[in-house]
Amino acid sequence: MNPDLHFDYTTVGHVTVDVFEDGSSRVGGAAFYSALQAARLGLRALILTRGVAEEIEELLEPYRHELELEVLPAAHTTTLRTLGSGAARRQRVLAWAGPIAHELAVDTAILHLAPVARESPDRWRGPAAFVGLTPQGLVREWSGPDAEIGVCQPTNAAAEVARRCDAIVVSEHERPSCAELIAAATAGGAVVAVTAGAHPNTILTPGGELLELQVPPLEQPADDVGAGDVFAAAFFVALSDGRSPLKAASFANAAAAVRMSGTGAGAIGRREEIDARLLATAAALER
Repeated sequence: MNPDLHFDYTTVGHVTVDVFEDGSSRVGGAAFYSALQAARLGLRALILTRGVAEEIEELLEPYRHELELEVLPAAHTTTLRTLGSGAARRQRVLAWAGPIAHELAVDTAILHLAPVARESPDRWRGPAAFVGLTPQGLVREWSGPDAEIGVCQPTNAAAEVARRCDAIVVSEHERPSCAELIAAATAGGAVVAVTAGAHPNTILTPGGELLELQVPPLEQPADDVGAGDVFAAAFFVALSDGRSPLKAASFANAAAAVRMSGTGAGAIGRREEIDARLLATAAALER
């Protein structure tokens, strides 16, 4: 990474309190999972978020030695009730921290816009050599406290953000609601990766080529919370390092597999674990 830039990887989005069916809660949000994966790949990672600073700092306490944090003040921290898993996962909004700054000042090699609930800015200034977007949070809506999150049409501002990106990651079940953003991104020259759980990844290239990549099987996954965000971070880092889209997606699949082999954010892998997973997968294919 460029040593002249202040950060290697900056995520922008709400760090959340995720409340599960059994009443337990833990830190969540794409900005958190992606930044932690970037940090464990050896990058200096910053989370730029909004909420109650003391609450977010307490949530992130186990990881504060790995991450930089900037919290814009708000009356509440975004809190989500989470039901189900995988494509069947549903969420309700219990509290929302509000939008992050309309225009953002950044100084980073990789900027990852990672909204969970329509909070990310539509403009930024300052150096950002590579811009990645996980756009599902731009097409979410809800009617009030304790309302289930639904989908809505992206705004013109959201489409303009997509056109300025170098890469986008969405899941297959998010793809229909993000179709306009995907079209804007590919028209602007971005690489788009569509994940589908254990099914093949679909890669859309700026030249209009559609590629498929098999996802190596994972025996007895522990849980998948944050796996898509881990995939996105690893994909953006690999692309930024100059890997081809298919090689970047292979690396990202390995990162997601390492994450799902354990429980919670603590299972997010370091580079050596991800590389070992890649080597093991390649060896298995050769047998």
